[in-house]
Amino acid sequence: MMTLVAPCAIGAEKVLTNELKQLGFVPETIATGKAPVGRVAFAPSPEEAALGDAGFLAAAYRANLNLRTADRVYARLAQFPAADFEALFEGVKGVRWQDWFRKDVRVTVDKVRTHGSKLSSEHSVQGVTHKAIYETLGAAWRMTNLPETGEEATVRVYVEQNEVSVLLDLSGMPLHRRGYRTAGGEAPIRETLAAVLLQLMSWRRKTPLHDAFCGSGTIPIEAVLYAHNIAPGLGRSFALETLVPFVGDAPRAMMAAERIKAAKAIRTDCLVRVTGSDIDPKVLLSARGNAERACAIAGKALQDAGIDARIIRPDFAEASFADLSAPYDSGLLISNPPWGERLEDKDSARALYSSMHRLFTEFPGWEFGFITSHEEFEQAIGKKADKKRKLKSGNLDTCFYMYEKGAQ
Repeated sequence: MMTLVAPCAIGAEKVLTNELKQLGFVPETIATGKAPVGRVAFAPSPEEAALGDAGFLAAAYRANLNLRTADRVYARLAQFPAADFEALFEGVKGVRWQDWFRKDVRVTVDKVRTHGSKLSSEHSVQGVTHKAIYETLGAAWRMTNLPETGEEATVRVYVEQNEVSVLLDLSGMPLHRRGYRTAGGEAPIRETLAAVLLQLMSWRRKTPLHDAFCGSGTIPIEAVLYAHNIAPGLGRSFALETLVPFVGDAPRAMMAAERIKAAKAIRTDCLVRVTGSDIDPKVLLSARGNAERACAIAGKALQDAGIDARIIRPDFAEASFADLSAPYDSGLLISNPPWGERLEDKDSARALYSSMHRLFTEFPGWEFGFITSHEEFEQAIGKKADKKRKLKSGNLDTCFYMYEKGAQ
């Protein structure tokens, strides 16, 4: 049975591994040379594995639907040694690509990564891979030219220590695109990274949570989704739905059943106290709209499953962090405060962070988590973090600073 692979923020591999285990998958951290680098390989659950190909398809769909901290889900179609381009070509050519694609497919090798290998030219690896795929398809379908008028299929290649992994994208749009954010409304941090931060703080639904710089609401909304066990993929579709193995009555029935199962797993009977605040009224309008759409998606899924229940929206208030005080004796304050290009310059960011020290006094008994790319955050806020975690999501290098209860 093939292996599934999920990329994630660099530094979040353990978080993703734990999430995979909780969902019943069997993870294996991928090591490249010295340490894991932004992805985790995993197998279907034992129950799914026992079903053979049908179980693999179910696992692939379930992973896309439920994973919060993964950026995408791939199927690893081949893994083989290759010290030269001939070996690369033959290895890729040996995959039965015709079993996955329709005859009008447009294949794109969107990304190549090489490390510690004789094949070091990413552009050349990309070209050879693309040529090998099309040679296999042309031979299988007895076509010299493919029409390429249909859906796009995306392939990714890793060459590490002369070992090649050929991955087929099963997600399409990155998984941080949950479906609740309007077009053009990008968040300062990805939804998947926000989910990682909640896990790093070991947040539990009964604990009050506040974001003092909520912006468009990413962290509070992800907290609400997690607290109510709302599958993050309920509001979107996935690239795998256009692939040959997922076309037909049986796969469609399986996918519909997985959605109903996810809807029935939503918790509507729990107390959740999630709030956010920001000084900018315009971004709060966006936050409220995003939260409304996220909870409406969950509500629609509940209706489809025959459940009459409503998800309580997070509360957002217009306020400066300087005017805040703790609404409860204990809780978690977690924020992505403005930094760098979100302010005029790094000096402005440092001045802001210095003034944030008052939060430790105004929120006694609370835990704190702050993510920023500013290298002098601890010096500016005036307190060393109890824990730190470097995280890289996309091209953004950040550090997450965690403070235990009673920090002063």
